[in-house]
Amino acid sequence: MPGNVATETLQLNGAGGGADGGAPSGNGGQGSGPSGAASVPQRTYVTGMTIALAGILMFFAALVSAYVVRRGFPNSDWQALEVPRILWLNTLILLASSFALARSRRRLLAGDDDGFRHWWGVTAILGLFFLAGQLVAWRQLVVSGVYLATNPSSSFFYVFTGAHGLHLLGGIIGLLAVAFRPLLRLARSTAVDVVSMYWHFMDGLWLFLFVFLLVGS
Repeated sequence: MPGNVATETLQLNGAGGGADGGAPSGNGGQGSGPSGAASVPQRTYVTGMTIALAGILMFFAALVSAYVVRRGFPNSDWQALEVPRILWLNTLILLASSFALARSRRRLLAGDDDGFRHWWGVTAILGLFFLAGQLVAWRQLVVSGVYLATNPSSSFFYVFTGAHGLHLLGGIIGLLAVAFRPLLRLARSTAVDVVSMYWHFMDGLWLFLFVFLLVGS
């Protein structure tokens, strides 16, 4: 009987210890609760974004290759397209958004949460201005009688600017998500780094496309 009592006591203690010890074990492994996804290394998200950007780069490289090949067709009906002047302003707006984003990150590193949110919001607003400017450029072409199917050059212009605009819209959604949604899986610094990578890439991509379209015109 004493042996049975001791055994039961040990079993009860073991069950209680497992219940109490489960929390430290779960937290230490970061595998349960809202922070459970934190068991994924933060650098994994950066790596994932790098792979995604490589895919986007290949997509636009394919479009550029198609542009060059189509323009080089013998006896082609290709007609040079005059790039709307508002694209110069749009380009300056997008460049300004990258500077605002860089300033926002510096405010975050300095521990200035208000400054971070301010410049982060400025970046999103400038992105919306850029998209509005691109729509104005489309409107100017339509008023001039230049549509998607008017000429191969106009088709590529609409495809280039439309594809880039959709990708930039995704970046704006990312900016708003970081600003207004609680981050359960990502540390804020990691989320800022990932979105910043995407945004600066879209900025550089547009600079290339803009120069490419200017040369093509």
